[in-house]
Amino acid sequence: MAGSEDKVYISEVMTTVPEDERGTLETKVYEELTRLNIPFERVDNDSVESMDECVEISRKLGAEIRKTIVACNRQKTQFYLVVLPANKRFDSKQFAAMMRTPRVSFASAEDMEALIGLAPGEASVMGVLNDPEGKIQVVIDKAVADAEWFACNPGANTAHIRFKTKQLLNNFLPAENHKAEIIML
Repeated sequence: MAGSEDKVYISEVMTTVPEDERGTLETKVYEELTRLNIPFERVDNDSVESMDECVEISRKLGAEIRKTIVACNRQKTQFYLVVLPANKRFDSKQFAAMMRTPRVSFASAEDMEALIGLAPGEASVMGVLNDPEGKIQVVIDKAVADAEWFACNPGANTAHIRFKTKQLLNNFLPAENHKAEIIML
């Protein structure tokens, strides 16, 4: 059982761009949200590595942190950034059938770094900022697309943001040369 020493630090909710120095992708995320006039709320937190560790962050933000998986076909010619509810299991066989590809598996750390500039455990839809050519296909579970709020990390596991899901789908992704495919996973 987790003791108080295992409690993750979470800051108060803020609505401004961080004043301290952040990583390259996180900085780009805040710049892009500002440029697109997308209001957001954010928290800073201890580094988290699992969806279980994000539960308290979700409570603080008032929106579930979404699970993000990077998958690919066997030939590594098709890559997918898949966004799911936190508690939903990724079924690769079902997903492959929906994408009309024989088989999908998790992308390697090297492929993730090359495509979206993030390592396993850091995956976020915000990684599309590092994919201006649109090499990765964004696939969002219908339950996520239908929710009022969208929450994720901004390219670092030491912060999390929330903003309106409609702004993700209608403003942010199109501005980054991506269109989400919405499917029931």
